[in-house]
Amino acid sequence: MSTTTSTSTRQLGGSGITVSALGLGCWAIGGEWWDTEGQPLGWGKVDDEESVRAVRRALDLGVTFFDTADTYGAGHSERVLGKALAGRRDEVVLATKWGNVFDESTRTLTGSDDSPAYQRKALEASLRRLGTDRIDLYQLHISEADPERAALLREQCEEFVRDGLIRAYAWSTDDPVRARVFAQGPGCAAVQHRCNVLQDAPEMLALCEESGLAAVIRSPLAMGLLTGKYADGGTPGAGDIRSAPPEWLPGFGAGGAPDEEWLARVEAVREILTSGGRTLAQGALGWLWARSERTIPIPGFRTVAQVEQNAGALAHGPLTSGQLTELDGILARTKD
Repeated sequence: MSTTTSTSTRQLGGSGITVSALGLGCWAIGGEWWDTEGQPLGWGKVDDEESVRAVRRALDLGVTFFDTADTYGAGHSERVLGKALAGRRDEVVLATKWGNVFDESTRTLTGSDDSPAYQRKALEASLRRLGTDRIDLYQLHISEADPERAALLREQCEEFVRDGLIRAYAWSTDDPVRARVFAQGPGCAAVQHRCNVLQDAPEMLALCEESGLAAVIRSPLAMGLLTGKYADGGTPGAGDIRSAPPEWLPGFGAGGAPDEEWLARVEAVREILTSGGRTLAQGALGWLWARSERTIPIPGFRTVAQVEQNAGALAHGPLTSGQLTELDGILARTKD
C-alpha cells in the first residue's frame, strides 16, 4: 500500500484537471426511480431544496468535484445539480455518465444502449439538463459493456474532446480488463470503481498507478455501512435500493437488513477509523486517501449535515501507514 501526505487536491490523471481530494456522488439526490419491474434504484425520497443547499455548502467547504449520471433519478439528479451550480459552473469539475436508457416522465430505467449514436444523443441531453456547455469527465456507465464496442465509444469520446464538448473521459467499471480498453485513449483520465475498507480493489488501483489514471471511488462508505448508522439494527426505508438489494449490492439482505458479518467487520475497525477525533465515515475516507495517492472518493449525500461531515474528513487527511498495516491485520483475521 502506498501512502500520501495530507492534501486538499488531487489530479484527474494526466488531463491537467485539478479537483478537491473529496468529491461528492449525486446518485442519492436524484430521488426515487425504478426498473421496469418496480424495483427501487434510488435512495428514497429527497428534498430538492435541501439538495441544492447541500451542494452549495459543499462548494463553500472546498469541494469542487461532483459526480452524477444521466440515469440517476431518470435525469433528476442532473437537473438538481445544474440548478445548484447555476452561476458557479466555473468553480467546479463536473462528471456525469451515459449508457443507460430511461423514461424521464415515469422515472423508469428501460435498458441500455452502447451505440455511438446514442452516446452523442445522451451527451447533448446531459448538457441541457446540467445547464452547461461542456462535461469535465464523461463516463461510460455500462460496467459490463463489450470491450470491442467500448473501443468505438472511446474513439467518439476522443472526438468529443477535440470538439470541446468534454475535457476527459473514463469508464465506470470494476473490471481492470475493460478499464484498460479506455486507458489506451489519450483523453482517458480516470476509472470509476468500487473501493472501501471492506472491499479493497488492489488490481484496479495498480492499473491506475500503471496507466497514470485517477481512481474515482464509488461506494467509499460501503453503501452506508461505514457510516455506523446501521449498527443499532436499523434498515433502509421504502424506495431505497438497499431495501431490495440487487445481486451486485452486497452487505444487505432481504428487506434491507444489514449483513451481520459485515457489521462485525465494521465494529472490528471502528477504533482505528475513529482515531484522532474522526467520525467513522471520515476514517473510512482517510483510509482511501492513504491507500493510494490517486483515489478521489465520492460519498453520496442528501443533506447539508452529511456534506459537512464528509467534507470534515479533509481536515483530518489520510490515515498513517501504520494504521493501514494494522487494519490489514484486523480485516484478515475477520475473514478467517
